[in-house]
Amino acid sequence: MCGIAGEICYGDRRADTEAIRRMLPCLESRGPDGGGLWDGGRITFGHRRLKIIDLSEAGAQPMTDERLRLTVVFNGCIYNYRQLRDELTGYGYTFFSTSDTEVILKAYHRWGADCVTRFLGMFAFAVAEHDTGTVMLARDRLGIKPMYLAESPGRLRFASTLPALLAAGGVDTGIDKVALHHYMTFHSVVPAPRTILSGVRKLPPATVRVIRADGTSTERVYWEARFDRSLEEADWTAAVRERLRLAVERRMVADVPVGVLLSGGLDSSFIVALLAEQGQKGLTTFSIGFDSGGGESGDEFEYSDLIAKKFGTEHHQIRIGQDRFLPAVQRTVAAMSEPMVSHDCIAFNLLSEDVAKQVKVVQSGQGADEIFAGYSWYPPLAGVPRDQAAAAYAREFFDRPHSDLTRQLNPAWLPDGDVSRAFVEESFARPGATTAVDAALRLDSQVMLVDDPVKRVDNMTMAFGLEARVPFLDHELVEIAAACPPERKLARDGKGVLKDAARGLVPDEVIDRPKGYFPVPGIRHLEGPVLDLVREALHAPAARERALFRPEYVEALLADPNTPRTTLGANQLWQLALLEMWLQQL
Repeated sequence: MCGIAGEICYGDRRADTEAIRRMLPCLESRGPDGGGLWDGGRITFGHRRLKIIDLSEAGAQPMTDERLRLTVVFNGCIYNYRQLRDELTGYGYTFFSTSDTEVILKAYHRWGADCVTRFLGMFAFAVAEHDTGTVMLARDRLGIKPMYLAESPGRLRFASTLPALLAAGGVDTGIDKVALHHYMTFHSVVPAPRTILSGVRKLPPATVRVIRADGTSTERVYWEARFDRSLEEADWTAAVRERLRLAVERRMVADVPVGVLLSGGLDSSFIVALLAEQGQKGLTTFSIGFDSGGGESGDEFEYSDLIAKKFGTEHHQIRIGQDRFLPAVQRTVAAMSEPMVSHDCIAFNLLSEDVAKQVKVVQSGQGADEIFAGYSWYPPLAGVPRDQAAAAYAREFFDRPHSDLTRQLNPAWLPDGDVSRAFVEESFARPGATTAVDAALRLDSQVMLVDDPVKRVDNMTMAFGLEARVPFLDHELVEIAAACPPERKLARDGKGVLKDAARGLVPDEVIDRPKGYFPVPGIRHLEGPVLDLVREALHAPAARERALFRPEYVEALLADPNTPRTTLGANQLWQLALLEMWLQQL
């Protein structure tokens, strides 16, 4: 796991090497173990390294193969790199390192842009051909690793984080009205390729973009899970268990120890159980808890302790008091590449700070709810006619209807029409998802999952140089989950097939418990110093000048900070304040 950056210029224009140098300090937390820069004339790549595989300098980046005339910068991990290395050796390739980075170089030379279909893992990378000037940008199937883009006449820049692009300069930081509508409507998610800033875009998941020396380019999506019944499985429970077992085994590939973030819920507990079954001894696990607030408990240690005891892990409880919580709020906002309203961000930031002191790699349970239908908005869609599915989804998931938003945003910031509803309708109208639940799961796994929980985990763990691996997003497991009949996923209050797969390995008390979450009462219930931060952000001169929100809406929320909630129960005031806090720290 690392931080990457680069500039690609067209024609005879040389890349601005100093701009890339300005980007690299912004990526240092993602790669604290070293850095490098490659100047290829009209192409320049920069890199910050986190040493996970091949700890020697042979694995340093940017990596160049002079024989093949290729240079790569890469963020992520290719879990099957050893198998691919053996295959490529059979084709006559020789290797100067034991890194997965070099496997990407050789695979690209052998198979071209199709190399991505052979990679099992998470990745964002750029490969430059010295002789032709062609550059390929690629992102993994589920968008686990980020890639932000800033284009201007004659050049394209890319980076692992949005702030790194801003550090290079020359970026339009105006607000994208369509993205703002998505942020306020689509549960604070801004679908790719947009970001909240007009001048920054992001390469969509499962996408390859090939850029030629003259600036022309092609872009294609190379993978999509099929949400239909084309895959016949006699035993879905066994299939899910076996695919997850393989996924967690793959994610132990490393030249450093691998731990587990153990919330005490089904998903992370299942990961620990499968690793224990595979003979992993002395596994290190971590859980976090906060002070109670607003009548809500701040921890789930009861369940994480139960799992740690059953499987004999070296378990660490991380207890967060008010002395650490308040400073972490602003630090967490600064670590966001895009504004992310989930209070889980603060939990992951604090958890990552402590975990990174002990291990460099962890497995985490993100993604299970989005692929196995674990959320509250899926059951109401069961049985909804396919032509009514988009409307039903919007009622269940959207933070507010467009009619409410017109009374909350200032008129100057309203786009033409209900763009979020149109986005969902377009997605639901695509063929290939048999039922309303299938269509919702397809949209959530391709968009919401990528630009909420997955991005949250990446941003917060990498703020401390901690690599998070997510076995539930192994694409082969996602394909099984997508093909599984919705009724099997919706059974037993959601994730039925996953619960069946866990039975006998994970204690029944965990499988049958009510659905939990990362409890952060200090954000769900705003009071005291945190509420003061919120009020300060919304009353700041920059906020008044920007004037995104109608003043009467802001003042009504500040007068009653904890009652107005979104459809899914999020604090409306925090949603506004988080956006302003993020914009003000750019």
